[in-house]
Amino acid sequence: MKTVMTQTLSNPLPVFHDRDCDLSIIRGKRVAMIGYGSQGRTHTLNLRDSGVADIVVGLKAGSKTRELARADGFAVMTAGQAAAGADVIAVMTSDEAHRDLWRDELEPNVRPGAALVFAHGLSVRFGLVEPRADLDVILASPKGIGPRIRDLYEAGEGVFCLFGVHQDASGGAHALGLSYAAALGCGRKGILETTMRDECESDLFGEQVVLCGGIAELIDGAFIKLVDAGYPPEVAWFECFYETKLVTDLMYERGIAGAFAKISNTAEYGAYLTGPRIINAASRAAMDEVLAEVQGGEFVRRLMADYDAGSPDLLARRKALGLRTIESVGAHLNAVARQAMETAANDDVENSMDRG
Repeated sequence: MKTVMTQTLSNPLPVFHDRDCDLSIIRGKRVAMIGYGSQGRTHTLNLRDSGVADIVVGLKAGSKTRELARADGFAVMTAGQAAAGADVIAVMTSDEAHRDLWRDELEPNVRPGAALVFAHGLSVRFGLVEPRADLDVILASPKGIGPRIRDLYEAGEGVFCLFGVHQDASGGAHALGLSYAAALGCGRKGILETTMRDECESDLFGEQVVLCGGIAELIDGAFIKLVDAGYPPEVAWFECFYETKLVTDLMYERGIAGAFAKISNTAEYGAYLTGPRIINAASRAAMDEVLAEVQGGEFVRRLMADYDAGSPDLLARRKALGLRTIESVGAHLNAVARQAMETAANDDVENSMDRG
């Protein structure tokens, strides 16, 4: 651990801010935004508000977001049509859709010398998309959920962005990528230069081990342990789930050490004694396995095999997750809170009428 910290501090990634980026570059381009979901809509709106005037949106004929894009004021066409006349093609659809989208619509229509922008490196890193040699290939990965990135942009703030040039056919990919990232608002916070490989592999690992897979199983496992031991499900929900946000928010604001300085001595001392018992040698061995599966492409092969079969495994697991006890307890307590708020609002109205 000390070695890793020393390497991180002595070899920091290059960081760029608005002063290092030339917005006129992206403002002078025709941008095709392929996909209009959480990231796609945010990228499109932020680009426009940063002065990019020529933007079209590429979507499937039956896409549910076509009307939303039109309502936002953008021309909507198929992905192939949007790509055909664009200087910059930003691919913001789900990762598993990139392979067929590239093969069937984008590659036949992307003009020579254009630039491809991805918010995640998976499809390029693992060969789902193999860009032609004449194209610039750029990573612009803002670190946040789309709507939150948009909210911060409108507030005059921004989020960190991981940026990288995977292929520089034009000689200008670096400047173009920085311009694109700055137009998202990320130059206000920090644009860190890395590679598609490092972004993709660390992202997959972090999602699976911590952010989504690890934390969900840790919360639910601890919750069930308390319930099985006879504790009220509502109490277990508060202690194992509800307060997670309170602590992680504190860690985000102050760092882990700073958060520990603010929690009770009881909680802090218990964390020192118990954390290493939960995340132990067996846990780290499992992390090694996950990282190897990510690096070697096993996870992506499994993802695509399920996708090609119609995603039966993903959909079954999604359904099972919604049936867990912790979900029903959370729904009950949230309903209690909503009812209390509605009652309070009604009481306020009645008191106001009484005073009148």
